[in-house]
Amino acid sequence: QVRLVESGGGLVQAGDSLRLSCALSGQASRIRNMEWFRQAPGKERDLIARLDWSGGDTYHADSVKGRFTISRDDAKSTVYLQMNSLKPEDTAVYYCAALIFPARKYWGQGTQVTVSS
Repeated sequence: QVRLVESGGGLVQAGDSLRLSCALSGQASRIRNMEWFRQAPGKERDLIARLDWSGGDTYHADSVKGRFTISRDDAKSTVYLQMNSLKPEDTAVYYCAALIFPARKYWGQGTQVTVSS
């Protein structure tokens, strides 16, 4: 079992920054990768960032590339999503997810990010 708890969401203005956190507990040794998704009202849940757990490679969707950065702090068992230059279209519920060997995905409860213009 893996438990994920997100935090750090809130209401900000366009151009501001936020850092989301995803605290991990459980079978961290079996993690294959960590991901951040977001879901806006009436839209599908989209992958926006991925961190390969063993190699450290990262992926960022075109919509957030250059503005958002996924990272980890092993000492705190936490994965972060640093979000800079926020735009109103970044408004969504943000979820972290862990892909556990061999292929089971665990989700956090989500955290709301609202960006006003």
